Amino acid sequence: MNRIPPYDPLPRIRGRQEKEERIPITITNNCKETIWPGIVTQAGKGPKSHGFELKPGESRDQTLDKHWQGRIWMRTNCTFNQGGTGPENNQTGKACGTGDCNGLLDCKATGDLPVTLAEFTLDAGDGNTYYDISLVDGYNIPLAIIRQQAPGNTGIDDIPPNLTNPSCIATSSHLAPQDFSPYADDTTNPHEESRFLGTNSTSPLPFDRSLPPSSLLHWCPWDCQLHPPPKPGADIYPYPDDAIPRPVFQPCLSACAKWNRPEDCCAGKFATPEKCAPGLYSRNAKRVCPDAYSYAFDDGQATFVVPGGGGWGWEVVACHGGRSTTILRSALAGTGDGGQVALGGRRAKRDGGLGPVGVHVGEVWKRRGGLEGRARGESRAGGGEGE
Repeated sequence: MNRIPPYDPLPRIRGRQEKEERIPITITNNCKETIWPGIVTQAGKGPKSHGFELKPGESRDQTLDKHWQGRIWMRTNCTFNQGGTGPENNQTGKACGTGDCNGLLDCKATGDLPVTLAEFTLDAGDGNTYYDISLVDGYNIPLAIIRQQAPGNTGIDDIPPNLTNPSCIATSSHLAPQDFSPYADDTTNPHEESRFLGTNSTSPLPFDRSLPPSSLLHWCPWDCQLHPPPKPGADIYPYPDDAIPRPVFQPCLSACAKWNRPEDCCAGKFATPEKCAPGLYSRNAKRVCPDAYSYAFDDGQATFVVPGGGGWGWEVVACHGGRSTTILRSALAGTGDGGQVALGGRRAKRDGGLGPVGVHVGEVWKRRGGLEGRARGESRAGGGEGE
């Protein structure tokens, strides 16, 4: 796999991290097409580059401040001029089909919607790191997050990767069959080299197996499509609209991003979980990506919480293949809480102090290991947009 720039040797990364307290992050393109990752820093010191090109099979390594907060997304169908300051041929306007950030290669602001987001709040000041895959603003391509552990770390914070590495695939051409098994070779391989998103048969990821690939062609509500296919003319009026074939690449706006109504965005008088319920887009998004944020009050079933800085490093992968994961649903089902308790963690810096949110997968791991102590949390009622 090509890397831009060349991957630093392990001792150099360790030395740099100890000196500057920087966290390594890798962004990988497993798509068949070139993509242009975009990054926005909301707090802390970000990476050297906030936007660049990744050809198929390429990765790029950077580092982040240990208290970094920000977002990562993938831009598609971009054409930049030689200086990366706008579209090619020195035209004005957007340079990318999705995720464009004011026509710039090196992003200075959040990209245009819709995009699939990887969101991070590292070492938030409360002893925890928060991260998630978000479809709150929409979806463009599949994303996965891999939490990387330092080699040789066998402490309690060395949480199994099947509790920390979520996957979201809402594109039919990227979804594997329902019997997908990336660990098939592990049963005969004592070294367990058959790995998928940092996991193997010892700690296998839980996958959603309820949806066939064909079902993802129509999960996005018709009016939320970024580019709805044209309806046939000649006095032909198909009903319903979903009878019209859709393209495989199908960026989808959330209801909030599409209409910006208070009831869709959980704003104004709808700014509480009790008054803002998930609408059609949010319900469909949660169905295809159970571990992803689908609306504003989806914290308890979408936010991953891990101790401290969250690990030795991170990787965000585009078009990783396989299936969407059900990590949080599976974890909560095994805690005895009935999925109602947010296990530990406070989003102190992320959303202005909303209180305990998310699933503290470190506490889930302690429970599974039979260790003493019980994670504390508070119930968080559902909510979201009303469409």
